[in-house]
Amino acid sequence: MSGSRKMWLVLGALFGVGLLAVAGAARWTSRTSESGDLPVARVKRGDLAPNIYATGELRATRSTMLGAPQIGGGSLQITHLLRTGARVKKDDIVIEFDPSEQQFKLEQNRSELNQADQEILKAKADTAVQAATDKVALMKAGFDVRRAELEVGKNELVSAIDAKKAELALDQARRALAQLEQDIKSHKVSGQATVGLAEEKRHKAKLAMDQAQQNIEKMKLRAPMDGVVAIERNIDSSGGWGGMSVPDYHEGDQTNPGANIARVLDPADMEVSTKLNERVRSNVKVGQAAAIELDALPGSSFDGKVKTVGGMAARNLWEDEQGGHFEVTVQLPPGLDPRLRAGFTVHLVIAGEARKDVLYVPLQAVFMNDNKRVVYVKDGRVFEAREVKVTIETESRAAVDGLNAGTEIALVNPTAARKSSAGSSDQPGMGGGPR
Repeated sequence: MSGSRKMWLVLGALFGVGLLAVAGAARWTSRTSESGDLPVARVKRGDLAPNIYATGELRATRSTMLGAPQIGGGSLQITHLLRTGARVKKDDIVIEFDPSEQQFKLEQNRSELNQADQEILKAKADTAVQAATDKVALMKAGFDVRRAELEVGKNELVSAIDAKKAELALDQARRALAQLEQDIKSHKVSGQATVGLAEEKRHKAKLAMDQAQQNIEKMKLRAPMDGVVAIERNIDSSGGWGGMSVPDYHEGDQTNPGANIARVLDPADMEVSTKLNERVRSNVKVGQAAAIELDALPGSSFDGKVKTVGGMAARNLWEDEQGGHFEVTVQLPPGLDPRLRAGFTVHLVIAGEARKDVLYVPLQAVFMNDNKRVVYVKDGRVFEAREVKVTIETESRAAVDGLNAGTEIALVNPTAARKSSAGSSDQPGMGGGPR
């Protein structure tokens, strides 16, 4: 065989291999994967009860926050504080703060009040003495005017010079009387002003003393109702640094005015707050029954009903899970168990509305592909991606439209399994939940 012919034969063989490779790649693209050893399940028809399992937190429907009083002068020190879980009656003291500064202000203002009282007494006494002096002076001036008038009345009997002197003396006595009358008015107004200033000083001292007394009373925070105490976390103790473990408030802590220190809860009216994935939004309705268990009370279970269902789903950008979450509250019957405490971890099973005669598949067989819900249907030795509509979901199953009963579907993502096998023959293929 000539060399050129051999070369053409080799090139033809390589070309044929290339065609086979292209055909194989096209088959992978359209059919996704060969079946191999991938686990499969069958589409089933039957009844589906979409119970919803969730973890939540117990909280009181009625509660009142107790905060440090809004008093100027800097931080406040806690001298007495009940522990979390302590039961209180209405008007029982829950928190006390150090009243030393306010007591000092109270004594200072009381001293100022006493001083103002003394100044008022002195001003009134001075005014009374001045009034008596002015009264005597006014009587004397009146006598002087009367004497001068009598002297003028003798003018017909005396010389012209003596008559002129008498007239001048009368005029001078009258001017002195008029001036004295003006002075008396001034003395009266001045005395009233002095007394008024002293009384105003007393009024200010009395207000300041009453304020200090009220502030001392505010240093004692009382329970507004019968209930249970729950102490808040002392955020200021972390110094503003995130990621630190924040302790509860305790006696001896310093806090700023207005800071929330404790809460009084009504244990007779409790509810559970939880967040559910928005994929189960259509399965939750107000009034649905819920079974409740608590880690803190093993062996105990309670019945509740869905009270509210949030209308808006919130998304967390840092979470991988598809979709957002919405808040649900479950109401407990009043007065269930005196051991119930706000903050307890709760496990919920919300009984969804049962669906009759539906097609369903394992939830782990439903995947996300280009923002579509798909399953991988087995067709011979390959799997085809097929879009489906998920009508309801439970913790383990999903009711779907678009499939037939008995159809075999993959329980793991065939594409992920193939990529994992190609990358390392020792590593198992990826699969499981939605992607």
